[in-house]
Amino acid sequence: MKKTRTTFAVLMLGVMIFSCSQQQEEKVDEIVITEAPIQAKGMSLDKRISLDLNEMQKNHQLKNMRSHLEAIQTILTLIAKDNYDEASEVAYTKLGSTTEMKLMCASFGNERFENLGLDFHKSADEMSEVFKLKDKDESLKAISNTMNYCVSCHSTFRQ
Repeated sequence: MKKTRTTFAVLMLGVMIFSCSQQQEEKVDEIVITEAPIQAKGMSLDKRISLDLNEMQKNHQLKNMRSHLEAIQTILTLIAKDNYDEASEVAYTKLGSTTEMKLMCASFGNERFENLGLDFHKSADEMSEVFKLKDKDESLKAISNTMNYCVSCHSTFRQ
């Protein structure tokens, strides 16, 4: 168990270091990151774009984003165990450009959000293909690229 946790921790550290230190080929140029100011003294200084979701939509979207996060955690665990085939399957089925994900991205009425979401899901499809190469370095680069879309979206939009 300790070895698994250590391997997972090293993998996570690798993803974080790679994300911070590596310029992503052409993908980084497509992502616009907007910093969100910190909330001060009870007043919201959050300058991110609101999606103006109703309570049901907010709950659904939060559930969906948590599911994405769980999929990334599962993928990292599988990559740490050199189980690339299963990691590829998780990337494709849980994060990929499924009809359900495409419809969800389009349901918010914000074209910029939709395009960013669709690009995220396309990057997951690409990540799935990279995992089939069974190359840890390339897999970490693919995970980092997909995570860049998460960071960009959360920096740009709020519920």
